[in-house]
This record gives sequence, structure tokens and C-alpha cells, in this order.
Amino acid sequence: MSRYEDGAGGRGEGGSRRGLWVEEPARRRRMPDPVRASAVRAVLIVSLTLIQATVGFFLTITGSWLAFPMVLGAIAATVVATWGVLDVWITRQMWNQRYGVVSEPSSTARDRRREERRAAEAARAERKAGPARITREDGPLAAFGRR
Repeated sequence: MSRYEDGAGGRGEGGSRRGLWVEEPARRRRMPDPVRASAVRAVLIVSLTLIQATVGFFLTITGSWLAFPMVLGAIAATVVATWGVLDVWITRQMWNQRYGVVSEPSSTARDRRREERRAAEAARAERKAGPARITREDGPLAAFGRR
């Protein structure tokens, strides 16, 4: 038997059995599908652009007639690669705005809301108390016993 099958694992009699594949928890959360798709697309476009620029550079050094079309293609591919990277950024921002970000107010916002709440409670208490009534002894209803 091999040492993986006997359960000892080369540690003597009391070794614990451990599989060949040990899964570890991810350090970061997985990217959402649209963001991951645009990131893969951007990586492919950027890598092809770098290959094209390198080929254009070497063709320029050798003095080949293909150098000019390759350099023009590399410039166009650079524009497309820039668009691809911006697409990743925009898709990520869009995903965060629609689905992902749990917003927690900062301490400044919390203090401001607390002050607004106190002012609203004070205004509500003032409204509830109402203006103080002034009683008159000689009003129109004084004859009927009301003041």
C-alpha cells in the first residue's frame, strides 16, 4: 500500500487520514458574474493588444513593410483595450449601485441626524403645548360663566 492509502501518512500508527484535496475558504468574495465577464474580456483584449504592440515593435526594428499596418492596428487596439478596462470599472460601479453596497452612515452623518431628530422633537413638543391662553374677565362669554 502507498502511504496515502494506509491512513498512517508516514507518521506511524496514530496518524490522521487526510485527503489529497483540502479546500480552503476564499479570502475575498467572488466577483459578480457581469463584472467577472467584463474582466475576462478586458484581460483578453489587453493581452492581444500587448502581443500586437510587441510584434509591431519587432517588425519596425527589422524594417518590414508590415510594421506600419501593425503599429496602426496596435494603436487602434490600445483604444479598444482602454474601453475594455473602463467597461470593467463601469460594470463594477453599476453592480455596486444596484445590488451590492450596504451603506453605513459615517459618524458625522449620524451626529447630524441626531441633531435634526432633537430639533424635530423640540418643535413637536412646542406645537403640542400650543400658545398660552390669555383669559379675560370681561369677554363676551363672561355672562354665561365661561372665561
